[in-house]
Amino acid sequence: MALKPDRVEAYTDISFFMNETGERGGVVVHSTAGSGAAMDDANAVVEYASDPSGTNPAGLLLCDVVDLDLTRQHINFYKDEVQKGSKVTLLRQGTVVTDVVATGLNISAGDVAYYGANGALTTSSTNSVQVGRFLSDYDADGYVKVDINIT
Repeated sequence: MALKPDRVEAYTDISFFMNETGERGGVVVHSTAGSGAAMDDANAVVEYASDPSGTNPAGLLLCDVVDLDLTRQHINFYKDEVQKGSKVTLLRQGTVVTDVVATGLNISAGDVAYYGANGALTTSSTNSVQVGRFLSDYDADGYVKVDINIT
């Protein structure tokens, strides 16, 4: 689990597709393949970037993207799962508690949050842009509270 259920969703976006699997709680970026303007434009694609350099954040992923054989089992909607290639829900503004954080960081409340490799939140601004602010340090389970504000 990458997100705890206590969150505030002020502004979400459902206009993007994701063509790879991914765990919720990290920051996804606009794919270099294109981005469409219409609600169901197939070019509106997001992904987890292995290198944040030169990318733009689209939002924090609020659902798990899975690759299942849908002829044998169904999507678990109670776990916020969507099939690879489907629409995803992105948080643009709000507050979440996540464990998708770069390893080895000393986080304090008030630190600026940037996104790093594979969508992990970090305190380093190297090759990245600000996506929010940390509102806590690590809890006993390794989660941090972060205010997301992607404009």
